[in-house]
Amino acid sequence: MTTSSLPRLGTLAVGGILAVTLPFWVGDFYQLHLAALIGVYWVLIAGLNLVVGYTGQLSIGHVGLLSIGSYAFAILVGRYGVDPLLTLALAGGLGGLCGFLLGLPSLRLPGFYFAMATMAFALIMAELSLAQGGLTGGGAGLPVPGFEAPFDTPTGFYWLVLLVAALITWMTWNVARLMWGRGLIALRDSEVAAAAVGVPIFRLKLTVFTFSGVTAGIGGALFASLQSYITPETFVFELGLFFFVCIIIGGRGSILGPFVGTVVLTALPEMVAPLAKLGNFFYGLLLLAVVLVVPEGIGHVIKSVLARLQKKGPEPKGLQPDIGRLAAAVRRGMEQDIQRGHAS
Repeated sequence: MTTSSLPRLGTLAVGGILAVTLPFWVGDFYQLHLAALIGVYWVLIAGLNLVVGYTGQLSIGHVGLLSIGSYAFAILVGRYGVDPLLTLALAGGLGGLCGFLLGLPSLRLPGFYFAMATMAFALIMAELSLAQGGLTGGGAGLPVPGFEAPFDTPTGFYWLVLLVAALITWMTWNVARLMWGRGLIALRDSEVAAAAVGVPIFRLKLTVFTFSGVTAGIGGALFASLQSYITPETFVFELGLFFFVCIIIGGRGSILGPFVGTVVLTALPEMVAPLAKLGNFFYGLLLLAVVLVVPEGIGHVIKSVLARLQKKGPEPKGLQPDIGRLAAAVRRGMEQDIQRGHAS
């Protein structure tokens, strides 16, 4: 372990302790609900970040995958009595399958057309959830049961979300820091250059998009349980744009930046609640400020500040030449040259 990594580990340790102990010092259950909502959003955004932030694919329709996970959880648990934890895994698998089927044709499209394909998918899922009233409840929606003990309380559910979010974050961090992450960044910067060095372009895109479908399905199941009741209006297209903007504001190519973007943009409406009429104004002002002032994202600013706060190590001392030994070596060399001259 290097000395420079100690501050980073200390920051992670403090953040982990604060997250785990949050139910004991938070003000009320609404604030705990807001913290759980941030965690649920982050489960989806962590996977989407690999698609948008690392691969460079403009996916703005992940709200459709979120709705699939939500309705799957509501139907399987509420109607058929399937175990909620098992359903959580099944919702992730269903989200991954739908992500695979969506990505199989659409990932061959250029960036803008791929974004349109994901947007169309989100709109189609909204219409299907409204039309299939016998399955989804139509416009009336469905009640969503909660998890069983020990996750049946607000505190227990928050810890479940925290556990799932930590697991997803660990998985995405491992993908980003290893050879896969380098391949994703190479693919984002230049597909031609990435293909030239042997990066499997389409397979990498499809794998990452499928993984983001898994996280969206899991996030959808947690989201439905947190909301306790879902309707087609729950999954508006603006929510998909919200997920996308969290990554752009947080900063592409990092894990910390999009997480900070998720926290800020989720908590911002509550921070300006007394000025509800100006809520959209503050939201737009933040977007404009980040785009114009720090286009690299909030995460880049935080990393710069942490780097400056780190204690600098002792400056390396310059090498001091041994003048005596150098002069002796020069004399010996001159004497050897003179002797060779005499010998010749």
